[in-house]
Parts: sequence; structure tokens; C-alpha cells
Amino acid sequence: MIIAAIPSPTTSVWHVLGLPVRAYALCIVLGIVAAVYILEYRMRSRGVARWASLDIAVWAVPFGIIGARIYHLITSPQDYFGAGGDPIRAFYIWEGGLGIWGAVLGGALGAYIGARQLGIPFALVADSLAVGLPVAQGIGRLGNWFNNELYGKVTTLPWGLEVHDMDRSNPGHATVIDGQAVTLPDLYHPTFLYELIWDLGVALLVWLADRKFKFGRGRAFALYVMAYTAGRAWIEMLRVDEANHFFGVRLNVFTAIVFFVLALIYFLVVRGPRAYVVPDDAPESLPEPAAEGDVSQVDVTGAGEPARAPKGYQVVSHARFEAYRRTGILPPETPQDMAEEIAAGGDPLEPADPAGPAGVGEAVLATGAQAGTGPDGASGGDIDVESQHKNDER
Repeated sequence: MIIAAIPSPTTSVWHVLGLPVRAYALCIVLGIVAAVYILEYRMRSRGVARWASLDIAVWAVPFGIIGARIYHLITSPQDYFGAGGDPIRAFYIWEGGLGIWGAVLGGALGAYIGARQLGIPFALVADSLAVGLPVAQGIGRLGNWFNNELYGKVTTLPWGLEVHDMDRSNPGHATVIDGQAVTLPDLYHPTFLYELIWDLGVALLVWLADRKFKFGRGRAFALYVMAYTAGRAWIEMLRVDEANHFFGVRLNVFTAIVFFVLALIYFLVVRGPRAYVVPDDAPESLPEPAAEGDVSQVDVTGAGEPARAPKGYQVVSHARFEAYRRTGILPPETPQDMAEEIAAGGDPLEPADPAGPAGVGEAVLATGAQAGTGPDGASGGDIDVESQHKNDER
């Protein structure tokens, strides 16, 4: 007995001032905004200057979209380059066709470039992104719902998805006969909804696990990959859209299995505490007070320096990070601190070049926001590190 027949939209594109506004693109943009906001929160709590997430996104987003499209074209070339294919449609990303595996690989390459430019450890960026990425994926799946695509097999469960026959002569709109939108017969598995719910569950799982165990060295990201692929495999097997097969199984199912195994191996083999960073030039002692009445120490120009990000970052232990946040002074490292910093991926014996990675000089934040040095510059000044750190120190 059908209890809930889930309707699908009849329109996925609207025209505003003559320009098409596509639901698929809007969902992707909303997902990106959510992921960047969560990335910002998590990076600040690890010591990165405020809004550095935008400088990462400038690289990661376009690389991710290009990678996603390339993966789709490689795995489904017949739609564009085969008999009856239309090569120019390879550029029509608003019609759908963005492969998550290409998005992850391409986005990771872009994030690596951005992290290198800012002098931030790449593993810190990856772990910070491990919660926001599945949230973005879940929001993006709503675009498939608007497009009436990527649904599953016919279902007799108490719920099912109504799917419209989309008008090929009027893209973005359902076929209409006698004023009524035409729907396909039967109800179908709402695989977009299954994956949306699964993705949000993955985000919650990674956030809770990372909060409890304080993963480092990219292990939070590996956990995300394992959890996502575990769900993607069974959801993929429900879908009925055209796809290449390998030994009778959809190619994306094999891809999910491969990524799950690789992430599991990484998660089990790589160990290390969470990385925290402070600017390379973080002061290690209080500045000398200016002599009383020494007007040479007073800035009479009224002109301030433009807000810039730190030239680079150094990995520090949690104890030194907390002390820096409280006082603005980085205490000397103990042998225990040094061991923790090395285990977290840092190299306290060879601090980063003050000129920045690869000699690129100072990295300027995309927003021009104050990064500074001191407790607010280290953590963004707005977001507290998880309160359980205090319990760990007791």
C-alpha cells in the first residue's frame, strides 16, 4: 500500500531578465556555500586565519567541477562522442552529469594548491572538509530531483517517487498534455532522497567521531570516504539510468568499493594527533615596551597596514596552541611537544620559509580580512576549540 507518493517538480529552469536560472546549478552553489562555511568553522578551530577557506575554495571549486565533468565524460562517453552523440553537450553541465569521484580528486588537487599557497598542512584542510563535503553532496542531490533524473527502480514500498516525462523540445520543463504534466507509470525509488539522508548521516558521523577521537593526518577525511562509499554502493545498485557495466555490475559500484578499500587501508595505517597551527612569526616573548615619551615609536600617519594572512604556519602541540590563544605568546616547546608536533605532521626542526611556500611571498586573504598574530589571529577570534580539550589537560 502506497502511503507517500513523493511528487517531482515540473520545472527545473526559470528565466529572469532573459537569463536562465537552473535549479541544478542553484543546488550546487548552495552546497558549495554550506561546505565552505563548515570548512571555515573547522579550520579556524585549528588555528587558521579567518576566511582562509575562501582562498582554498577559489582553487578547489573549479578544479572539483572540472574533475567531476571529466569523470562523467570518461565513464559515459557514448552520450557525447558515440553514434548519435553530440560533443558540444559535453559542456552543458547544467543538464547534469557530474561524477563525485572526479569532483573529489579534482577538488583535492585544487585544495592542495590553495593549501600550499597559504602554507597550511594539506591534511588539516582535508580533515576540516570532511564534514562539509557530504553536506554539499546531499544538497546537490536536490538538483537531480528537480531534473527528474537518477531515480531508482520501480518500487512497491509504502513510499515512491513520481517522475515526470521531461519535454526534450523544451528543456527544463515536463511534457504537458491537456494542461497536465505527464508522469511516468508506476512509482520509483527516490534515490536522490536516499543519498541526501545518507550524506547528512555521514556528516554527523564524521563530526561526532572527530569530536571524540580528534583525528589527524587526514583520517577524518578517510572516514568520510568509507562512510560515503558504503552508502553509495547500495544506492547505485537501485538506479536505472544508463551506465557502463563491468561484469554485469555498474561501474560506479566497483569505483565505490575501490575507494572504500583505499580509505580503509589509509585509516588503519596512518596515525597521528590532530594538527594545530600558529603563524610562523608567532611571538615567543612579550615585545619590549617603548620608552616613555619616545615619539619615534608613535605612528602619526594614521595609515594602517593592509590586512594580510600569515606568511606561513607552523604545526604546534595542543598545549602550545592553547597557550598561544590565551596569551598571544608561543611558549617554548618541550620534548613532549616536539614529539606531538612531529606525529601530527609538523617538522619543528625545520620551520616553514617565512617567505611562504615555494617563495610566493605573503598570501593575501580573498576577503582582505585581518588575520594577524595572537589569539584572535590564530583561531579567528569567533570560534572556540571544542571544550573537551580542557578536560584533556586536566
